Amino acid sequence: MQKAAIFLGFVPWIVFSVVAGPSTWMWAALAALLCSLILSVPSWRSTRSISVLDAAGLVFFGALVVLALVLDRATLQPIEDRAQLLSSIVIALVALGSLAVGRPFTEYYARQQTPREYWNSPTFKQINRVITAVWGLVFVLNALCDAAVAYLGVNSDIFNWVVPIVAIVAAVKFTGWYPDHVTGRNQPQGAHEASSPPAQPA
Repeated sequence: MQKAAIFLGFVPWIVFSVVAGPSTWMWAALAALLCSLILSVPSWRSTRSISVLDAAGLVFFGALVVLALVLDRATLQPIEDRAQLLSSIVIALVALGSLAVGRPFTEYYARQQTPREYWNSPTFKQINRVITAVWGLVFVLNALCDAAVAYLGVNSDIFNWVVPIVAIVAAVKFTGWYPDHVTGRNQPQGAHEASSPPAQPA
């Protein structure tokens, strides 16, 4: 359940990453914005809140759509050339920024599956800090790969696909393993659920 929730949170960013290119980034931004709206509206209706990933997606992709509508092609050229890199930087800043302010982004998803009385427990906080830090590092690595392609002229599938995918798969595995490692499999079920944060590919 939690892995599915976190995966949905990354759908807009995945859509943008796959579709965005020098001639398609505007359509990619619009598709990603629509995905963000589809994901955030039900959350807002049921809880009067949305995840930081959804909020960042609405702002970032919305801004790209507005820029595409109001600026001319020449002015937009730098964005066209660096659209994927920009999205990687933004999502890395979101993850690490949420950690820096003491609200790891994984907490939003973990709280959907965890009784409120566990939200402030040291174990719950520790697990979400560690997993958010791991994902933040994955996003930084993805941004570095995009920068290598954009600025060093490295046009290799290794940087475009292999390294990011391997890093994401490793982070997903870690996210599934770490809560059990910290809490132990013999913990009462409620305590285990309280400390299990979500997993996320993207």
